[in-house]
Amino acid sequence: MSFEVEVKYRRVDHDRLVRKLAELGADAKGSVEQEDSYMNHPSRDFAVTNEAFRIRRVGDDNRITYKGPKHAGPTKTREEIEIPFAAGPEPLGGLVRLFETLGFQRVATIRKQRESFHLRFEDHDLEIALDRAENLGDFAEIEAIAADAADLPRAQRAVLELAKLLELNDVENRSYLRMHLEGRSTESA
Repeated sequence: MSFEVEVKYRRVDHDRLVRKLAELGADAKGSVEQEDSYMNHPSRDFAVTNEAFRIRRVGDDNRITYKGPKHAGPTKTREEIEIPFAAGPEPLGGLVRLFETLGFQRVATIRKQRESFHLRFEDHDLEIALDRAENLGDFAEIEAIAADAADLPRAQRAVLELAKLLELNDVENRSYLRMHLEGRSTESA
């Protein structure tokens, strides 16, 4: 079982980060539009169980992702299962309709522009994502995949040390979904 290990930072200067990542030799992977449709289970509330289930479009590619409950620690760490499925808008719409027919409810759709970088750092392959999330702002995420539970401390250390090197310190613990939902409830109040 692999684990996603990540930390998100707010109030970031994307131009400065691009320069610093280039100095470190990070590989720029380009920019892509992402759209995430978050679904809630018909018989358990993922907000209560601290899980997430989404159907994601990345450009023309599609994937479905389950994220397990968060583990304690200095980073957001959780099991992640991600499976690609057929590309294009028809398979995406069909899968959303399938889950809605089975009783899942769409909670929200989050759109963002993501510029990605890859960097080998402290024996881990890290992904650095510079996100411009619609109606939420600019963020940076640093992510590693821990191969198993024994690898978690090393993966967490790599993420946190790179953040320190990049001078990222304004941690945003909430997911984009949580920020969106909290913003929506503030607007309706």
